[in-house]
Amino acid sequence: MNKPDDTIRVMIPLTLRKKNGRPKILPPADYRPSEDQMQDPHILRAIGRAWSWRRRMEAGEFATIQELAQAVGLAERHVSRQLRLAYLAPQVLKRLTCGREASAVSLYDLCFLAGEAWAVQVARAVGDGAAKST
Repeated sequence: MNKPDDTIRVMIPLTLRKKNGRPKILPPADYRPSEDQMQDPHILRAIGRAWSWRRRMEAGEFATIQELAQAVGLAERHVSRQLRLAYLAPQVLKRLTCGREASAVSLYDLCFLAGEAWAVQVARAVGDGAAKST
């Protein structure tokens, strides 16, 4: 058992840099992320933001997309396009957020995919091979 005055120190070699005015933690130069981590952080962030916006609109905090866009300080067109991500098929959301599969389409194209049928979304967003396995 450790005595109360014993201290354990863990040293992790990280570097702090500013990117776009925000601090960013950089891993060591020899760090190689595992190949099974294929999630795109931009897509994950956009999906989270879209769901947040959807909840706020459904709660009645904003009546229109224009009000929401003004509140978050973004262009109405951008908010409208990204809000569509909250309406993606559950299978697509699960694969993009929980799975280790890379998206077969860009974030921009994913925004327009939400208007398609769910089966089409799965086939296009994750690739034909993944859609056949479900």
